[in-house]
Amino acid sequence: MNPLDLVRAEPGPSFTVTLDGRDIEVLPGRTVAAALWAAGVTSWRTTRDGGRPRGVFCGIGVCFDCLVIVNDRPNQRACLVPLAPGDSIRTQEGIGHDG
Repeated sequence: MNPLDLVRAEPGPSFTVTLDGRDIEVLPGRTVAAALWAAGVTSWRTTRDGGRPRGVFCGIGVCFDCLVIVNDRPNQRACLVPLAPGDSIRTQEGIGHDG
């Protein structure tokens, strides 16, 4: 069953963002983390020590495991950043700075 049906939600029309160049449909009001989970993506960062995969751990902006690059800004907490049409999300390695 669709969770939107369970709560009788009627969100506005979806819009598109990109994750590493891949189009993802997003419902209004979703954070980066919620949108990526809905798209089946559960890991979008790797640690700088060992390259271990990370995604959402706490979901409330405390743990920093979900860091991601949004519109060329590194170290954005995916669980707190709401998305807008056309936003660009990139997976992040380590501290998120090139070089």
